[in-house]
Amino acid sequence: MTLKLQMLGTGSAFAKTYFNNNALIYDEQYTLLVDCGVTAPQALHQMNKPFNEIDAVLITHIHADHVGGLEELAFTMKFRFQRKMKLYIAEALVDTLWENTLKGGMYQKDEIMQLSDVFDVCPLKPAMAYDITNGLRIELLPTQHIPGKDSYSIYINEHIFYSADMTFNPLLLHHLVNTRGCDVMFHECQLEGIGEVHTTLKELMSLPQSMREMIYLMHYADNKDEFVGHTAEITFLEQGKIYSF
Repeated sequence: MTLKLQMLGTGSAFAKTYFNNNALIYDEQYTLLVDCGVTAPQALHQMNKPFNEIDAVLITHIHADHVGGLEELAFTMKFRFQRKMKLYIAEALVDTLWENTLKGGMYQKDEIMQLSDVFDVCPLKPAMAYDITNGLRIELLPTQHIPGKDSYSIYINEHIFYSADMTFNPLLLHHLVNTRGCDVMFHECQLEGIGEVHTTLKELMSLPQSMREMIYLMHYADNKDEFVGHTAEITFLEQGKIYSF
């Protein structure tokens, strides 16, 4: 069964041109939103896609470019559409998302007092595969981003790696390709500088050609056009374009 991917945005946390790095995954009539950052509501509006046409949201980690649009999503679903959207999230992030991110703006006495008042919360254990639909299986993989903060990338349908923000981890990438059958990588990328909390283009370019041919770059800066044609076999994901895999 063919899945489809459409990026709401392909930009870094500070990109203004390409929006936050959030995506829609389509399986037949089912739509999963991967992360919901500050720009996600605007991106969906420009695509003429209301929140109510999305079945569930999956969160990779707690940064504004990945969760900053959840308040608007939750309020809209509760008060306009009168339903809770499914929220897939690592069990370690459930309390953090509510207490440190959403509670300050969403709390209403006797109305919204916990995360489960606005979402159908589905906690996920890392390194365990979950069937979201008959054609969509996801597994959270712990990956390093900010020291001391939990962050998870996603392994989809046993062959697609979708990275969250992460430092370069060639051992993981080689393991996924050589042991687990990965043949597509949607990988975040810092185009310039030293990769203190992100993976750099230079680091991805150090991978073997066979792996570079699998990689689609996302989470890049607004000067992306300066690098087009200078990434060897690696391809840039394009905002709004629908990819089948």
